[in-house]
Amino acid sequence: MLRDTVVEIDSADTRTHKIFDALGEACVRFDLAKPIWLDSNIAEFKSVSKTRFGSDSFVEDIDFDFLEIQVIEED
Repeated sequence: MLRDTVVEIDSADTRTHKIFDALGEACVRFDLAKPIWLDSNIAEFKSVSKTRFGSDSFVEDIDFDFLEIQVIEED
C-alpha cells in the first residue's frame, strides 16, 4: 500500500452521491483525476461495496497498480 485515506461524508444525499463525493475527495487528496466506472467496477461495488480501479479506468498514466475504494460503515 502506497497511501490510504478515509473520507467521511455526513449528508442526507443518496448512497450513490456519497460514494461519488468520497471518491472525488480522495482523488483531490491524492492529486488524481477521477477514474471511470467500468461495468466491472459497478458490478463488484454493488456486490461487496468495494472495487479497484486499474490503469484502464484512468485517462492519464498512473504510477501505481490500482486505486481501491470501500464503504467501511453505513448508517
